[in-house]
Amino acid sequence: MGLDAEQLKAALDELARREPAFARALAAAGYPEPRTSERGYLTLLRTIVGQQVSIKAAAALWSKLLGEVGEPSPENILAASDEQLRAAGLSRQKAAYARSLAEEVRSGRLDLDDLAEADEAAIAQLVAVKGIGRWSAEVYLLFAEGRPDIWPAGDLAVQIAIGRILALPEKTSERRVRELAEGWSPHRGAAAIFAWHHYKIPDPLRIRPRPAGTRLTQDVPK
Repeated sequence: MGLDAEQLKAALDELARREPAFARALAAAGYPEPRTSERGYLTLLRTIVGQQVSIKAAAALWSKLLGEVGEPSPENILAASDEQLRAAGLSRQKAAYARSLAEEVRSGRLDLDDLAEADEAAIAQLVAVKGIGRWSAEVYLLFAEGRPDIWPAGDLAVQIAIGRILALPEKTSERRVRELAEGWSPHRGAAAIFAWHHYKIPDPLRIRPRPAGTRLTQDVPK
């Protein structure tokens, strides 16, 4: 599971101590709620199913998939016909990705209970699976494994929010965001979760802090 509320608060308090801009943003926006997912194959499969669609549409696709194949175990995904996967709403590409993940897990080439301890090595293991890009790997390691220093600098919402938090005059790039965050280790995972939280708030410097647990509607990683 991901970082819990206590871990998240401690990490953000430390970031606020190091970076005055974080302290101001945290006072305005409040602490985010934890972002957690179950560890393992099903979470990665749901990531593939939900690629490039809204959260609501992803939930509908998942329900259709369950209706077509039952328990979406690696064995059942590999045994499902093209027609069944199409009926579940999966494109040809998504069906291929789902089968690739299922085969990697069934064969033992990907052991999600024994990923490398080093973050970059674990990311490399995950992106070796067709359909799992760096962003998906990073989000999995942050939300499902609770790795505290994962930093998805390629995420557009993170780039925008960090630019706002630090009041940067120029548009922030992935490279720039990586450079800016070097001094935040080993708490960059909490910084990312806060960035998503901050991004969803229309004018965070003029609102009251939102307590942990407040639900918001914008479509950012869950």
